[in-house]
Amino acid sequence: MITRRTALGLLAASPLAATPLSKALAADYPARPVKWVVGYPPGGATDILARLIGQRLSEKFGQQFVIENKPGAGNNIATESVINAEPDGYTLQLVNPANYINASLYTNLKFNFVRDMAPVASFQRVPNVMTVNKDVPAKNVVEFIEYVKANPGKVNMASSGNGTSVHLSGEMFMAMTGCKMQHVPYRGAAPAITDMLGGQVQVIFDNMPSIIQHIRSGSLRAIGVTTAERSPQLPDVQAIAETVKGYEASALFGMGAPKNTPKEIIAKLNSEINTLMKEPDMTKRLVELGGEPRVQTPEAFGEEIKAETEKWKKVVEFAGLKVD
Repeated sequence: MITRRTALGLLAASPLAATPLSKALAADYPARPVKWVVGYPPGGATDILARLIGQRLSEKFGQQFVIENKPGAGNNIATESVINAEPDGYTLQLVNPANYINASLYTNLKFNFVRDMAPVASFQRVPNVMTVNKDVPAKNVVEFIEYVKANPGKVNMASSGNGTSVHLSGEMFMAMTGCKMQHVPYRGAAPAITDMLGGQVQVIFDNMPSIIQHIRSGSLRAIGVTTAERSPQLPDVQAIAETVKGYEASALFGMGAPKNTPKEIIAKLNSEINTLMKEPDMTKRLVELGGEPRVQTPEAFGEEIKAETEKWKKVVEFAGLKVD
């Protein structure tokens, strides 16, 4: 018996994929609500982006793009659920740095992200922000390094989960400076920031979208950004590389779909998203969250995914990290 999933897979894999059936699927798409899976709880950078873009896609397509938060296992539960879904365009993933990192961090993954996830569109690339709570006296990276070394065993580094860019940005900092901090992983950025505000943890290298409002309000203090140069959103905050030569880490976000999703549906989503990225209101909001909007083909986004996977592999190996 040929199932719907098998038929869709054969259709997408066929050299004659642009058939009347595939064109009809794209023409009618979406005919019902679309599930967009986010591998973290509400409130973090991935969730903020998904809800911002999902709302506009819902308005443009006339069907709801429903955000489903599916945290756990460093984003792998969400990723595996999408990879194993019907490749019909009705289950999508918010692609984020954990997808590139986990390829080398985890030893027993049941999937290969580069092979099994079809790139749809990229949204933005943003810096992570090295941020401390008010109890930490350091005002810059040099002072923070001195503070950590003067307080061995007393500085806790929060992250949104094992294997996230938030985690790996901190591991890279420790490896390159000789600072020793206790890593405290959370199930997403929102609970990590709650404990940052409460003083239970002292530092986080969080994605700019989820941390910037707390920096602007003065409740937390930014002391460095992870890109090679300063961010226009935080021009008075130094790049970590100004002190730690060669340090660079940034977060690339986008949309993915299960392998064998019809190319016509991917092209339709890509076209609408690229149009959306050019809207003045969307551009303004994405810049406020820390990064310029990106307009790319699925193929170009796929090449970036490969490059990011290789980049973070070097960081994982440099830090000597592995998760079973």
